[in-house]
Amino acid sequence: QVQLVESGGGLVQAGGSLRLSCAASGRTFSTDVMAWFRQAPGKTRDFVAGINWSGGSITYADSVKGRFTISRDNDKNTVYLQMNSLKPEDTAVYYCANKPGPWGSYNSWGQGTQVTVSS
Repeated sequence: QVQLVESGGGLVQAGGSLRLSCAASGRTFSTDVMAWFRQAPGKTRDFVAGINWSGGSITYADSVKGRFTISRDNDKNTVYLQMNSLKPEDTAVYYCANKPGPWGSYNSWGQGTQVTVSS
């Protein structure tokens, strides 16, 4: 199991930027995939962005393409989500997630960090 701790959330005005961090500890693999999800009140938890170990495979939800950038520093066991041009509809709790390979579902989750974008 991998332990994940998110940080970097907060309150920002529309058009602003935030960078989220997710520190991983425990049993990690060189094949693992890290991702960010988000959940707004009353809505489902949705995929935002994902990145494989090498960083050579990155995917984004259509709603964040061109505004958000996911990256990782394997020496620090940390994944980041740079969020630019934030919109009120980006308001949600953001969760970091991990799975041991490109297959299967995410089986390790962080506690979440709140991002609030005011209009």
